[in-house]
Amino acid sequence: MRHARDGAAAAMSAASRILVARGKNEPQEMENPEVAWGQRARDGVWVPTRDGQRIHLGIDVAAADTVAQILRPSLRVFVGVDVDTDIVAQTTAGGVRLLTVIHGPDAPSEFRFMVSLADGLTLESMPSGGYDVVHLRYGATVGRLYNPWASDSMFRQVKADYTLEGSAVTMRVQHTDAYYPVVADPHYER
Repeated sequence: MRHARDGAAAAMSAASRILVARGKNEPQEMENPEVAWGQRARDGVWVPTRDGQRIHLGIDVAAADTVAQILRPSLRVFVGVDVDTDIVAQTTAGGVRLLTVIHGPDAPSEFRFMVSLADGLTLESMPSGGYDVVHLRYGATVGRLYNPWASDSMFRQVKADYTLEGSAVTMRVQHTDAYYPVVADPHYER
């Protein structure tokens, strides 16, 4: 088992390399007082919607009691949430990113995120492969879970997509022929 500090550094290094290669169009990490993180992976995060409500994104992993290593208020790492898997969690101006770092072929290919919506909100599938959080009464989009992307250490695209089962959004990452580590990016913005 990796030491937690070494694991956080390895996860951060992998995520940083991929984000730098992707360029400046990626949302920037920044403090956001409207985002509230739980202490453990299973506690997840509460994020704002455009209409002032909040939704909860829970991280449903094998080691759900993994405590976050808080590197700064807008950045935390959940080390060893599953076999060969870490999550680098960033706060952005309008939401969060849950950069899933897959270190080897024994890592799972599916990652579940439990979504709890405020009353009057629903998830609506989008043609892009993401999900809009829609206000039922007004039909307005008040948040968005963007279609995930994934990239391996050679900066090659790895197929990633979502499925929705009840209140669980499952990200599937087909990393079998990839060069590790692979980084996949579930990203929510209001």
